Amino acid sequence: MTKLMEVETGRKAPTKRRGSFYSINLIIFVFVLFFLVILFHSETSPLDSSFSPSTTSWAFFNRWKGLALSHSNLTDTLISELRESVTFLPLKDLRFSKTAMTWNTWFMSSLNDTIEENEAEYLYFPSKASKGRLLCIKSHDTRDGTRNSYALAWPESLPNSTMFMKGLTFVSDSYYDYVNLWHEVCAMAPFVGWSMKNECLRPKRWVLFHWGELRNSMGQWLQSLMQANFGEVLVEGFEKGDGPYCFEKAIVMRHNVGNMGKEKRLQVFDLLRCKARGFCGINKEGRGREVNERGEPIIRLTLLMRKGSRSFKNATAVIDIFARECARVKGCLLKVVQSEDLTFCDQVKVMSNTDIVASPHGAQLTNMLFMDRNSSIMEFFPKGWLELAGIGQYAHHWMADLSRMKHQGAWWDPNGEKECPFPKEDPECFTFYKDGKVGHNETFFSGGQDVVNQVRISKLEQATQSTPLKSSACIC
Repeated sequence: MTKLMEVETGRKAPTKRRGSFYSINLIIFVFVLFFLVILFHSETSPLDSSFSPSTTSWAFFNRWKGLALSHSNLTDTLISELRESVTFLPLKDLRFSKTAMTWNTWFMSSLNDTIEENEAEYLYFPSKASKGRLLCIKSHDTRDGTRNSYALAWPESLPNSTMFMKGLTFVSDSYYDYVNLWHEVCAMAPFVGWSMKNECLRPKRWVLFHWGELRNSMGQWLQSLMQANFGEVLVEGFEKGDGPYCFEKAIVMRHNVGNMGKEKRLQVFDLLRCKARGFCGINKEGRGREVNERGEPIIRLTLLMRKGSRSFKNATAVIDIFARECARVKGCLLKVVQSEDLTFCDQVKVMSNTDIVASPHGAQLTNMLFMDRNSSIMEFFPKGWLELAGIGQYAHHWMADLSRMKHQGAWWDPNGEKECPFPKEDPECFTFYKDGKVGHNETFFSGGQDVVNQVRISKLEQATQSTPLKSSACIC
């Protein structure tokens, strides 16, 4: 007997294909109708009295009834064989380990993405591409993605012992993780974009993978951001049994932002900003025009500090420089904030009230997401990043550009606390320098005054313009 369980009480799991069920009933109906016609003609026929119409009619009926039952048994046999033939493949295909994030991804490698203009690549189940089949997953391993598996199955012939998951499920596989703020946003942005295009649909649950390895949670910052956008966040840990787990509807993202167009990314970031502000009780439209008691525009400059790796070697000196330069510009207000001390909503509030953020390189700069468009960013790096970090050091340049913000200046410290003991070209040198502390340059940091002046001029120009239209960012 096939065991089919459902995770939501009170709802029935799918049984046989409706089309098959209706076909069988139609055949039986036709047989019965045919029998009645024969019976009618037999009863009224002027045949010889030795001919028994009732006997002949019952013979017809029993013959056709046997055929109908035989057809039903054949259908059951075929469904049973389909169940047994469902083939599970490894979630992580090591043949594509060198192209894990490109076209031939190692996650669900046998399936081709749906490509739409301006959108991130995705898989959707059930769909025409999957021939109406549902996505099924067997997954408990958190260390080896090759030991987790997936398959496609028709709703009427799900594998034995299936746990059927009602509603829409978001399935993510990220090459990075769900803790670092920048990586988190890159992994989740495609789901937000897909939802925007599809009537703002919300997931019933999330299934998270990293290299095909199951993850049972996401970082608190990301969970708060997704809760702001989608409501309650339930991360599925597959704890209700060995499975497999088959999903009524599932959307799979495995390339992070992938091919998502620049305009679509901007729309996604606008929506996330708007939703986060609403979630935290902050005006979704931002601060609007602010002036001091002398009628001068207020420019809010925030020093977003770090502890430990990539923190400033001399934080006091850095604060003194920015305080001095801010004081030279009318309307400038400086705020110094320690990023690790802030809750999610604290971060949203601080950045929503910031025109210029200056900070060492790090995930905390992802909070620029909550600043108004056209805000400014200044970023500072330890020694070794310019020469060895590659394109990853420009992540916040890209984010600023995609959010319609201005990356106004980056400074790379030429001096380290120690020199790398390996040859300069050795990749080990970047590991050596990666989490070093950041010094300061009096001349370059004093240039913060120029950035403040640019923002002041921009705000003065805005003051002469008509009242801006309200944003339509919160479309969901």
